[in-house]
Amino acid sequence: MSGTTAIRTAALVTLTALAGGCSSSGEETAAPGGTTAPAPSASAPATGTPAATAAPSPVTTANTAAVCASLDKLIIAGSRKIADDSAAATRRELTPEQVNAQLKGNLTDLADDVRGQAAGARDPEIKALITDTADWIDAGARSATPVKWLSSTFVGIPRRLTDECHA
Repeated sequence: MSGTTAIRTAALVTLTALAGGCSSSGEETAAPGGTTAPAPSASAPATGTPAATAAPSPVTTANTAAVCASLDKLIIAGSRKIADDSAAATRRELTPEQVNAQLKGNLTDLADDVRGQAAGARDPEIKALITDTADWIDAGARSATPVKWLSSTFVGIPRRLTDECHA
């Protein structure tokens, strides 16, 4: 399969995963490098001393909802850009090296945009989740095979955000 065909396929897989992100089971989470790890279990025993948990303030809850909604839009827009650029790469008959460079640039831009959302998050757990997501996307930009990373790891990001990014 040519590099251009591979990126088109990966982009299609990514967009499909985005569309199905809300219906996932939440049993696994994609990790950097394309591996999967079990998602944290809600029934896992707590460690340490019990702490009083305060409900988030209405301001923090509203901020989290806004940040998560913006993050969803960024991930979808980034995926569409990757798909659009891959279609353009086919028309321009780019080499696999050019396709990889283009994809790495798209992923770097997306990671920067995602990191910008983390800066606006008031909830420290949401901020950490978004920063971690940006780090994962950066790992894809640094990957020797970003097309493989896109179809193995990136497709898990929307599901993870659907499961974890909410007030």
